[in-house]
Amino acid sequence: FWPKLPRDSPLLRWLSSRVFIAAMKLRTAVFAVATVAVVFTFSAQGLAIQDSPVGKALQLISDLQAKIIKEGEGAQKVYAEFTEWCEERSRNVGFEIKTGESQVAELKALIAEEEAIISSLAGKVEDLAGEIATDEADLKAATEIRSSEAASFAAEEKELVEVIDTLRRAIGVLEREMKKGGA
Repeated sequence: FWPKLPRDSPLLRWLSSRVFIAAMKLRTAVFAVATVAVVFTFSAQGLAIQDSPVGKALQLISDLQAKIIKEGEGAQKVYAEFTEWCEERSRNVGFEIKTGESQVAELKALIAEEEAIISSLAGKVEDLAGEIATDEADLKAATEIRSSEAASFAAEEKELVEVIDTLRRAIGVLEREMKKGGA
């Protein structure tokens, strides 16, 4: 019903001034009522003042009193509505604050839990990084061993191939010589 108003809102200042004006008018009305009461007292004593200027002034004052009372009632109604709105808004804001505070507590707990998980996983990452470094060093060492063994094997194979080739030639020469000598 009522919009959210800050404390320095022009509407709030206007309402406050209207309530102050209504109070001042009410004070004036009370004075007017007292004056009317005095006039009626004189009137009850038999003094005829209705046609006199004082009587007309008293009539104007009583009309003004009725008007001021009516405006005061209207201002009081607006003030009562505004007060009710302020109280309701205050309750709602209080509930929103409590809800927000509970959400903050829940989120802080969740953050703490997730930080614990992060810390645990960071430890695992460090362990795995260490294992990977060890495995890479082992792989490098194994590759160097294989390379040296492959070079050694290639040299030995070359030597054996040369020996086998030499033996084949020697066998070929011996077979030829035996065929010449045996014939």
